[in-house]
Amino acid sequence: MQGIRNFFKTYFLLDLFAGMWLTWKGLLRPKVTINYPEEKTPQSFRYRGLHALRRYPNGEERCIACKLCEAACPALAITIESDVANDGTRRTTRYDIDLFKCIYCGFCEEACPVDAIVETRIHEYHMEARGENIMSKDKLLAIGERYEAMIAQDKAADAPYR
Repeated sequence: MQGIRNFFKTYFLLDLFAGMWLTWKGLLRPKVTINYPEEKTPQSFRYRGLHALRRYPNGEERCIACKLCEAACPALAITIESDVANDGTRRTTRYDIDLFKCIYCGFCEEACPVDAIVETRIHEYHMEARGENIMSKDKLLAIGERYEAMIAQDKAADAPYR
């Protein structure tokens, strides 16, 4: 009996027509493809992308060199060196993040008591030369100044959930 069934399935190409029917059903459905550079998908305000260091509204750096982010980083991607400033406060002299080591977990952002380090929604970045993967303090501060409005908006949207 099984042999006769296999003969008819092979002779009448039933599996082929079943596959073609599935293809025709898919052709009539609406398309879900997004043309990436021109069209962008909506992004959550909690997306973790490129890092940034923030400043207070008066222009002073937020980072107090407590090194909690360095301790919380499971990938050991953050390096911090600090010194005492002229006014007696402790400030960072070196704040480096190795983006190749970073796993974008957000632990550094959670550990920071003054919201100095944040992860932005920026995901479109690349490196062309050796050493560009190391984000120095100056680069991080520049990103923070450039995208401060977006960072503040994301923080405000996330505030009710914290």
